[in-house]
Amino acid sequence: MGAEEQKQTDPNSTPNPNRVSETQFLLWKRQKDADASARKAEAARKRAEDIAAGVVQMNGRELFLHEPWVFDNAHY
Repeated sequence: MGAEEQKQTDPNSTPNPNRVSETQFLLWKRQKDADASARKAEAARKRAEDIAAGVVQMNGRELFLHEPWVFDNAHY
């Protein structure tokens, strides 16, 4: 049964062609974080423009930031 014996390989003995170095990973991570930050900033800018134009409804936090007089209970 020697021919049917499965060959077991050590995972450390064969080099991985897709191996990534630490510096490559850090560059990729920095780029990914920058892209995500840019997308988030663009979405926030567009949302602010839409609110200013009256195209979308404000949520409670946005209403409080833009029109705090609505929450003033001094006149009641």
